[in-house]
Amino acid sequence: MKSCFVFGTRPEVIKTAPVYLYFKNLGEEVILIATAQHREMMDMMIKVFNIKPDYDLDVMTQNQSLNMIVSRVMERIEPILMKERPDIVFVQGDTTTALSACLAAFHLSIPVAHIEAGLRSGDLYDPFPEELNRRLIDVSCRYLFAPTKRAKENLLREGLDENRIFIVGNTVIDALELIRKKINMVSLRKELIDSDYYILMTLHRRENIGEKMRSILRATADFAQKNDIRVVFPVHKNPNVRQIVDEEVGKNPNFILIEPVDYLHFLSLLDGAKFVVTDSGGVQEEAPSFNKFVVVARQTTERPELIEAGLGILAGTSKETVYEAINEANRKNLNSIENPFGDGKSSERIYKIIRGDIA
Repeated sequence: MKSCFVFGTRPEVIKTAPVYLYFKNLGEEVILIATAQHREMMDMMIKVFNIKPDYDLDVMTQNQSLNMIVSRVMERIEPILMKERPDIVFVQGDTTTALSACLAAFHLSIPVAHIEAGLRSGDLYDPFPEELNRRLIDVSCRYLFAPTKRAKENLLREGLDENRIFIVGNTVIDALELIRKKINMVSLRKELIDSDYYILMTLHRRENIGEKMRSILRATADFAQKNDIRVVFPVHKNPNVRQIVDEEVGKNPNFILIEPVDYLHFLSLLDGAKFVVTDSGGVQEEAPSFNKFVVVARQTTERPELIEAGLGILAGTSKETVYEAINEANRKNLNSIENPFGDGKSSERIYKIIRGDIA
């Protein structure tokens, strides 16, 4: 059996690497294709997991549009797939890389497996373009690896064949298990900051860029000033994000603005934070493993399990609602909670399912 794994962004590496390594460590024939949709962030993660792509499509250009990414990925990946002829192609999540690779494989009649299938926000434009990407990928895949029961139910409601759907948990927990035992969180954290009383913030969503992001930053800044707490913020490389951050909090003494960090250092920051303010999807899944409450600074979330478990709050993006949510998070104290997204055995489940079908 020859398995091909495709990624192009930091979250994809995190959630694909455990499955790739599980297959590889069992002696399976594996091919790794990197699109480099986000060059620096992807390369940073590759080093963490000590993996090396067999092919690098190198599609990233300055100010690239979504259509440009789709076009370049599909054009460059097709000859590789035709040459290698894998038995299956794995894509992960909701990125433009995942959609493009899925379509290219589908056009060549190669079965596709979707890691993290079935997540839905219910709004095609929020998150954009991820919500549409997910739906298109799920329709065309042979294997739908849903992280939760709710994700499976989403797929069934859309009329997808139950025989294609498998609940396996989220592979991000596998990644955490691979890493946490090997690192000293406190030592890594001290390489970045000297504070032990802070909020961790991440913001980068395309649909939040503009006034929404400014409102989130202003609410957080007001809270930080009134409560004398620092905000540690690894700032995304997107120049539009950086401009807003610089204008709103660039000179704010309560904010510790740092460059994007590798996954190990990010986990160390998550480990030490009082709570998290984010518009990221992955952080919503990782935070419960560190007993951290999450303020989700978005209008929707495709991970409602976090909210339903009482481990986060969907704050919206207005200054008033975000401030209120942060104030509530400050009163929370989570201890030894169970992560609703997985148990660290997702890669094993995926392997057994695939191996049972493809001998």
